[in-house]
Amino acid sequence: MGFEFKFPDIGEGLTEGEIVRWLVREGDEVKEGQPLVEVETDKALAEIPSPRTGVILKILAKEKEIVKVGQVIVIFAEKGEALAAPPPRPSVGVVGELEEAPAEIPAVKVRAEAPKPAFVSEHALATPAVRALAKELGVDIQKLKGTGAEGRVLEKDVRQAVEKKEKPPVEEVKEVKKVKKYDLYGYVDRIPLRGVRRSIAKAMVKSKYTAPHVTTMDEADVTELWKIREKEKKAAEKKGIKLTVLPFIFKAVITGLIEHPYLNATLDEENEEIILKKYYNVGFATDTPEGLMVPVVKNAKDKSILQLAEELTKLAEKAQDRTIDLADLKGGTFTITNYGALGGIYGTPIINHPEVAILGVGKIKDTPVVRDGKIEIRKILHLALSFDHRVVDGGEAARFLNTVIARLEDPDLILLET
Repeated sequence: MGFEFKFPDIGEGLTEGEIVRWLVREGDEVKEGQPLVEVETDKALAEIPSPRTGVILKILAKEKEIVKVGQVIVIFAEKGEALAAPPPRPSVGVVGELEEAPAEIPAVKVRAEAPKPAFVSEHALATPAVRALAKELGVDIQKLKGTGAEGRVLEKDVRQAVEKKEKPPVEEVKEVKKVKKYDLYGYVDRIPLRGVRRSIAKAMVKSKYTAPHVTTMDEADVTELWKIREKEKKAAEKKGIKLTVLPFIFKAVITGLIEHPYLNATLDEENEEIILKKYYNVGFATDTPEGLMVPVVKNAKDKSILQLAEELTKLAEKAQDRTIDLADLKGGTFTITNYGALGGIYGTPIINHPEVAILGVGKIKDTPVVRDGKIEIRKILHLALSFDHRVVDGGEAARFLNTVIARLEDPDLILLET
């Protein structure tokens, strides 16, 4: 029995994916669980395993093709089984629902019948009336293929011949799209919008057109935090952990979210409800060669500074080499984007929808600051909080930042809460 394998929903809210690379070919024997195809889904690369043991009869999705969840991508046959050619793929419109194809296609054995020999005659068979009509209309009846019994030419055959003569067949002209390799000012390269970049583009547009963004900025004096981090860095290195300032920022942010729960929320527009999350899954934007990814640290509230540091490093490495699991990119309640790691100071981050806020972290700079009437060089960290103004007001956003800054400027508070 033939088996149609449909592109599965392998992630939260997944609706489509891009075929990156087939790991099998038509005619290959595969085992259940064997990697079948590599797919790009929502910024993550995923290998889809074979659902059964069998033979690849037909691959229906090409590499670089974007397929929808529920779309048949491959047809299996049992080993040694001969199947009829698979049915043509139904066209799927932009609007509408996917038709559910049957899970299996039964093999139908049809007894071959010898074709009936076509009637051949030097003279066309036709009635006198039909011959007269053909002569009147200027049709050579000897060149007509009759549709009547034993190849007899009928009146309709003559009239159809006249119509074809009057209306020559229109050749289907395929539109050839010309792509210029230059514009008015010089040569250009055209890069297909695919993979991670396509996912980023869709997510950014959705966020900006859905949530009214507002950004508020402030700064924190992290001189004491820097000293503690430098002191503990060597001890962390002995445990194989790279300790940065980011885990401390995580802890400060979580305290802020606990005290100001409307920043750890989503907006259910359909039911007109604000959903306050009682858990703290904090994502962090990571720059990769393929584009921006946001791994999520689950239950960050329950993890120590060193545990956060270790997990941040592992998730960032997985994102860099594209081995990160799709589940590690889902479920966030708040996001931190550390553009300071690349030298940036200020920014206006875009919210990671459907979250309602994102904190931008700039570079820590040695800055002259007036303290007790004297100028001192202090380490200043610039922060930018973008929030969804439908859920969070400016006052609440400012109070959240004040809570975060208080912890960053007095790291003993962080250590006490850890």
